Amino acid sequence: MTRTFNAEPFALEFTPETTALVVIDMQRDFVEPGGFGEALGNDVSLVRSAIEPCGKVLQAARDTGMMVIHTREGHRADLSDCPPAKLTRGGKTFIGETGPKGRILIRGEEGHDIIPELYPIAGEPVIDKPGKGAFYQTDLHLILQNRNIKTLIVCGVTTEVCVNTTVREANDRGYECIIPEDCVGSYFPEFQKYALEMIKAQGAIFGWVSNAENIIEGLK
Repeated sequence: MTRTFNAEPFALEFTPETTALVVIDMQRDFVEPGGFGEALGNDVSLVRSAIEPCGKVLQAARDTGMMVIHTREGHRADLSDCPPAKLTRGGKTFIGETGPKGRILIRGEEGHDIIPELYPIAGEPVIDKPGKGAFYQTDLHLILQNRNIKTLIVCGVTTEVCVNTTVREANDRGYECIIPEDCVGSYFPEFQKYALEMIKAQGAIFGWVSNAENIIEGLK
C-alpha cells in the first residue's frame, strides 16, 4: 500500500516494502569524545543531537518490519585501502593512529564500531565502507536491488560529507532519498543548513528533507 511522507519540497509517496532505513556512520570515532571527529578539533556534542531522533526512527522502522542497514567508515589494519589523500589532514596523520578508543578509523577497533544507542540487531546488514559514500567499493547497491528497494530514509553523520555523498550516489542509481533533518548531524551548523538545502533544491534534485516526527507518522 502506498503511503506518504510529509516533506520538502513536496510530499514523497513510498511503500514500506520497497523502503529501507540507512543509518550512516553512527560510530564512536565520529560521535563520542576521543575519536576521529574530536581529533580533528571538532565539538562532538553538535552531532550527538541526532542520536535520540535516530533511535526513534530506527525503532519505528523495526516495528514496521522495514529493511534497516548500517554503515561504518573505516580501513584495513595495514591501511592498504586508505589513499594518501585521505590519510593526512592539516599536515597530520590521524587515521591509523592510536587514540582512546584504539586505532582511529580501523576496522575491528572500539572506535570504529557503532554506538550502543543505535547498535544493529540480528538481520540488519552492516556495510563497511572505505570511502565517504556508502556505495563506493561496497555491496550496498546489490543488497538493495535484491530486496527491490526504491526509497531510502537516510540518517547519520556527517550531513555534508558521508550523508550528502551517499544521497548523491543513491540519486545517480535511481533511488529516492528522504533525509530527516534532526536525524543527521554536522560539526558545523552552517554546513548542516546548506547541505540540506542542496538536497531539496530545484524540486528535490537529490532528495527530500523531512524530520523524525514525519517519518514516524508516515510509517504508522
